Amino acid sequence: MIAHLSGELASTGERWVVIDVGGVGYRVQVTEPALASLKQTQETRGRVMLHTHMAVRDDDIQLFGFLYPGELELFTILIGVSGIGPQIAMNILSRISFEEFALAVLNDDEKVLTRIPGIGPKSAKRLILELKEKMKKHAATLSLDRRPAEVCDAASALVSLGFSAHEAQEAIDAVLPGLGDAPTVQALIRAALASLRGRGSA
Repeated sequence: MIAHLSGELASTGERWVVIDVGGVGYRVQVTEPALASLKQTQETRGRVMLHTHMAVRDDDIQLFGFLYPGELELFTILIGVSGIGPQIAMNILSRISFEEFALAVLNDDEKVLTRIPGIGPKSAKRLILELKEKMKKHAATLSLDRRPAEVCDAASALVSLGFSAHEAQEAIDAVLPGLGDAPTVQALIRAALASLRGRGSA
């Protein structure tokens, strides 16, 4: 079992990277947010480290890589659900944060889950049914009940504009500290859009 890889980023593709570890290249499938982050590292020629899950089949061995242990944890939880394979799990992690996923499951919010490619109504119901108890255990550490309503509303507005849930939440988290103690939904949306446009033009 390969638990993690640490080395230089040799090349990238569509949701995959090759990590050079001592002259051996390991091809690893990654999420879209992780790929964007790793490409920035490639420009500075820095070393990278990925937490990995190795999936072994009769005719294939695949590595799935994650920047943070929490992402790997959610991945292993997801592939334990009937009908959810590694590729669908990676789609979920590419489009939604751990916190947002837990909220959707706890609130029986099928609409949030069915926005993710590969997740239909039946799969959404199955995720909610099988994972609600596990997500309850994570609720305390994620502080789900303390997230301001304005933040949730602003994130929903950005998603409706075409951004992924992950992009929306990441942008809001980036601008939130500079907006004072009680920012309005409109202020959050304006600041987050400016941040997202800045990244796109960088």
